[in-house]
Amino acid sequence: MTSSGLRLQPVALGAGLDEFIGLTRAIYRDDPCWVQPLLLERRDHLNPKKNPFLKAIEVQYWIAWRGDVPVGRISAQINRRHLELHRDATGHFGFLDAIDDAEVFTALLSEAEGWLRQRGMRRLAGPFNLSINDECGLLIEGFDRPPNVMMGHARPYYQGRVEAQGYAKAKDLLAYDFDITAPWPPLGQKLLERGLRTPGLRIRPLDMRRYREEIDTVCRIFNDAWADNWGFIPFGEDEARYLASSLKPLINPGSFAIGELDGEAVAFTATLPNLNEAIRDLDGRLLPFGWAKLLWRLKRNRLRTGRMPLMGIARKVQSSGRGAALALGVIDAVQSYHRRLGYQRAELSWILEDNRPIQDVIRAVGGVPYKRYRIYEKALA
Repeated sequence: MTSSGLRLQPVALGAGLDEFIGLTRAIYRDDPCWVQPLLLERRDHLNPKKNPFLKAIEVQYWIAWRGDVPVGRISAQINRRHLELHRDATGHFGFLDAIDDAEVFTALLSEAEGWLRQRGMRRLAGPFNLSINDECGLLIEGFDRPPNVMMGHARPYYQGRVEAQGYAKAKDLLAYDFDITAPWPPLGQKLLERGLRTPGLRIRPLDMRRYREEIDTVCRIFNDAWADNWGFIPFGEDEARYLASSLKPLINPGSFAIGELDGEAVAFTATLPNLNEAIRDLDGRLLPFGWAKLLWRLKRNRLRTGRMPLMGIARKVQSSGRGAALALGVIDAVQSYHRRLGYQRAELSWILEDNRPIQDVIRAVGGVPYKRYRIYEKALA
């Protein structure tokens, strides 16, 4: 407790977690771009009994209160799989949201730092909600557009408040806006036409008759393609099954494109309907009528935006002309599919700021950077 009445309260699963999830309503009440997440979805996602991605994560949540008013929240977590792979004694923070008050940000970040320091961590990085394979990064550019599905949002003052606590940039993540209805720039179109003539190259949709096997293939390619990337954590078998189950209601065969060379699957891209567009007016609630609205919007193809969250090219072909042909081919396939459905725009995200090859591909097809997210780091003395 401080002289201003500020106190931090640890949160457990249950009603406290519902408060933790719902706190953002007050923080973003007058932000026209905010989309309140669905309470039921977030509750399940943060439940380690239902989400295998959390099995290797030790996490603590807090809510900051001033009197009986919630004014901020944060999580601190230790990801054992990250530590096994990177051996950097780094813990993470996430779910950072607060009113524009230096005391609140100081209290929240200090609490997370102390919790991690007590557990032997020597460095703190974030935000990660809760891992690099989930929402991550603090929005620092692009506040004028609503967040896409599985991407974060923030108030402009967050950046200054975080940096005032001694946090420095570790890495920036870029989101690209893509006009699905527009033809590609001439160079991109020329490269695509040339690439599609590559001997042995085939671009195909997802085979829903072999759905689980297909998702396993996608995860295998992802784990290989991203293995050398900053902060990478691979998908495990349980996580692949979880993805297969949770994503199935949202996808159609054309939502994925798989690239083959001589019969071997070596590339893919995955797209999702922008669920945030469908739930924006539901205020996180599916009852009493939210379910009906959501199902109608999804089933009737009323959405006009989507997101491409994943693309992978096997490392053995990444730096070759065939790799570029595969990348362009899978993007063209999902773009054509969504154009037929009436989609107008998509977000291609996120892309590491120093991943020049993928940025070149995205620019070749007409993508324009429009949001920037920052991962921060700080040494824990």
